[in-house]
Amino acid sequence: MNIALTAHDAKKELMVQFCIAYCGILSRHNLSATGTTGKLVSDATGLNIQRFLSGTQGGDQQIAARIACNEVDLLLFFRDSLQSSSLESNDKNLLRLCDMHNIPVATNIATAEVLIHGLERGDLDWREIVKL
Repeated sequence: MNIALTAHDAKKELMVQFCIAYCGILSRHNLSATGTTGKLVSDATGLNIQRFLSGTQGGDQQIAARIACNEVDLLLFFRDSLQSSSLESNDKNLLRLCDMHNIPVATNIATAEVLIHGLERGDLDWREIVKL
């Protein structure tokens, strides 16, 4: 599975802790991330992560393009809902594309836990069929 990771600044440490906790599961999949998130997670876990630009420099848009091309199977996007951001339209675009292409997405750690356990059980294997 191709898993994309991104997190707002206030949620980057939470993403790192999540990836440390689930490093064993994540290591069996192809990971990509926006630049800063990818660096932090890779440094903390040793996971091999394809890094795009930082979110503010277009990394979110690079992930969005991969979603639009059906090259992402799962998006973990830890959002800071208290942050009013000039990037909010990029956030909405990512979520809209996930809806359009039936990409499971977690915007918080609770949903990420459900999805990662489902991934481990094989509940997301249907994504492989969709790509055929």
